[in-house]
Amino acid sequence: MKEKTYESRAYHALFWMYLIVVVRLIIFKYPLAQLVEIARNWGIEVVKYGWETANFTFFKTIRMYIDYAYKLNSFENLVGNVVVFIPFGFLLPLVLKKGKNFLMMFLNTFLFVLGIEVFQLFSAFGVFDVDDILLNCFGAVIGYLLWRTLLGVKEEEDVSVFEEQKS
Repeated sequence: MKEKTYESRAYHALFWMYLIVVVRLIIFKYPLAQLVEIARNWGIEVVKYGWETANFTFFKTIRMYIDYAYKLNSFENLVGNVVVFIPFGFLLPLVLKKGKNFLMMFLNTFLFVLGIEVFQLFSAFGVFDVDDILLNCFGAVIGYLLWRTLLGVKEEEDVSVFEEQKS
């Protein structure tokens, strides 16, 4: 097994710190007392409420933010949901060899974001919104494209990682 370089360890540490910050910002965004109260009162009613308040319609929230931009903090919500996942798309290829492949990076992003949203659906530590999944994944794609552009990564490198998975 190849020993990790200092640079590799630094990227891994940065990625884990980033993941902790994302979980803190998205899941544990409420004050501790409120989170404790939510956890204390968790039950089937909480799950039902999660289903009632969830958005399963693509572009419903995005459309609402655009239509009511003058009343809501739309810009912060739309841009924030994209920006928070740009580092995911940039860092994943640096810490995971298979993350260099676009499809693998996208699948990892989708599963991570879906996990967060499903947790919110069942826990009341937020609200499930399918548009958040779209915006978060879009942010990761931007980060991935930045990684490719800034580091000069060519398409052939992505294909070779995909080919390794077949064998």
